[in-house]
Amino acid sequence: MKLILWIAGFIFFTAFFVINFFIYDAVIIVKLINVILFCSVLLLIRVVFGPTAADRIVAVDILGILIVGLLALFGLYYNQNFFMDIALIWALLSFVATLAFSKILEGRQLDD
Repeated sequence: MKLILWIAGFIFFTAFFVINFFIYDAVIIVKLINVILFCSVLLLIRVVFGPTAADRIVAVDILGILIVGLLALFGLYYNQNFFMDIALIWALLSFVATLAFSKILEGRQLDD
């Protein structure tokens, strides 16, 4: 059963990347935005259905990194500088939130 799921996932990912990079006709930045959004959906699934709390924390941290990359691509695509400012703030808040979640997972209070 696990092998069938791996094969189905491989076919699904391969189809997405072939369609996105070879069939879909757009600027490369738009294609990269599609990849980041696709990865974000997969990470949201990991956040909701993660087997442990540590997996969920790591998925939220990676989701923050993807959002920073998405904002950087938006800044390049729209030629606006404020997206980079938002990305910097998001990265700092994501770092602090990951530390706070890790302390709570460890069983300690935030003021320890």
